Amino acid sequence: MSVLDRALTRRGAADDVILREVVDRAVRLEALGFRGVWVAEHHAVPGIAGSSPALLASAVAGATSRIRVGTGGIMVPAHPPFVIAEAVSTLEALHPSRVDVGLGASTGFTSAVRWSLRQDDDAASHFEADVEELTDVLSGRGAVTLRPLPAAPTPLYLLTGGGRLPFAARAGLGAVLGGPSVDPGAAGGVAGDEESDARGPESHPGATAYRSAFVPSSWFSAPRLIVSASVAVAPTEEAARRLALPEAWAMALSRSTGSFDSLLPAEDLDVAALSSQQARRVEQALASTVHGTPEQVAARLQRIVRYTGADELLVTGDVSDRAGGELSDRLLGQMVIRRGDV
Repeated sequence: MSVLDRALTRRGAADDVILREVVDRAVRLEALGFRGVWVAEHHAVPGIAGSSPALLASAVAGATSRIRVGTGGIMVPAHPPFVIAEAVSTLEALHPSRVDVGLGASTGFTSAVRWSLRQDDDAASHFEADVEELTDVLSGRGAVTLRPLPAAPTPLYLLTGGGRLPFAARAGLGAVLGGPSVDPGAAGGVAGDEESDARGPESHPGATAYRSAFVPSSWFSAPRLIVSASVAVAPTEEAARRLALPEAWAMALSRSTGSFDSLLPAEDLDVAALSSQQARRVEQALASTVHGTPEQVAARLQRIVRYTGADELLVTGDVSDRAGGELSDRLLGQMVIRRGDV
């Protein structure tokens, strides 16, 4: 199990404080036995401080000694492939055999951000060609020589909701699969649908196809699937709901306002004051979050792992309650989720 910390901001905390807290959290997660810590890339988002994953990943790796450090991810349309390759090879040189690189296809959220990044409106359509150029450069087949020279292949993953799994298989890359398709019982809330649980979930069709079509490469000799899920754990269902509510609230309201803002304290959020559409979106966001007691969360994560055949879980979900978040991490660190037969 690994953790993706997207450096979401909260009311009253400066961005530099949030970034230092990401590093401090990584130190705690290493002590708790987590496999990895991943960081993300977002540009000019009011509620997210993390904009440079390679720099933040290096800070995390420098403050820790064992835990793997990943990017979840570097947004390929925001950078020339050669520049991404330089960042990857530098991370690998400084922190050998500890780096995982997730590659995403998101572009700037607004036209002003896209202009600032020098992105064309169709930048995402070049994703596959850019990734192929990136792997060529890292493999020594680029037009110019990469420095520092990679000492070993750094594991590369494509971030996807499912649509890019075929490309990951053809390219011999790992995949980080997220979104609603990973949880067959998401509509059932915390406990899931009891009839579905009794019947047993079928395998995720995209994940199954990815494994069947996978072509071994210098990056991976066999398919490697990481599944991402938003998670909040607390001693009671109500406490877990309060922990998950601020991010669900920010996500829901961003669809109305066009701005993802800093997380607010749960006690300041009154769902009854929202419009019916906004309240429905908050509940939908909560339903897609794996939240509850340790027993409830473990059962739902077990179902996700069995359904997808995940090799690793990448836990997301930022909170405004720091103490509650630290407790959630500790409770997660005590869980053992087994894949079983898939």
